Amino acid sequence: MQKRNLVIEKTARFFWLGQFGANAEELWIVCHGYAQLADEFLESFRCIDSPKRIVVAPEGLHRFYPKGSSGRVAASWMTREERLSDISDYVHYLDQVHRLVCSENPSLKRIVVLGFSQGAATVSRWAMQENSLIDQLILWCGFFPPDMPLGELPKNQSLVVVTAAHDRFISTEEAEKQLAAMRSRSKNLRHIHFDGEHVVDERTLVSLAESRNLYF
Repeated sequence: MQKRNLVIEKTARFFWLGQFGANAEELWIVCHGYAQLADEFLESFRCIDSPKRIVVAPEGLHRFYPKGSSGRVAASWMTREERLSDISDYVHYLDQVHRLVCSENPSLKRIVVLGFSQGAATVSRWAMQENSLIDQLILWCGFFPPDMPLGELPKNQSLVVVTAAHDRFISTEEAEKQLAAMRSRSKNLRHIHFDGEHVVDERTLVSLAESRNLYF
């Protein structure tokens, strides 16, 4: 058996809150977790919608039925099958989303990138290549992927890690282990812990978005 990969064009989609144009000063690019859809995920960010802010939610390139062969549709960023190709594809996709949105919003002064759960690994890989363009990287209920050396932590952007007290996917011990390793390599790390589950907590998100201390 032989194998050959073929690069093709694919139609992707993204959703956003806010108004494109000359008034937007802050861009948030937010990436959902496993088995979510971008439009549903974006609903969690209505609490930070404002005239000066645009929140863009790209959608993972792999859509599927989480249960059986019909019903609710979900999306993911990658699986272990053809993982390197998938990583390359979504990094290229996020590049295009970023360039498009920035080109249509020339007054942007600050860019925040947030990844939730599986999306945390997604934005981490992308941010390592685009770190000069990102002011703040937020990993929410997720960490850097295990195959990404901690030595590649960004030096010119603030890094925020948000953890949940009752996260059913990440134990307290694992979170503490990950945070200790990250603190040893990054002076720009801020850790926020909220009393909740594996979700984007509205109160925590609003507090973070309204923080005046932009570069910790």
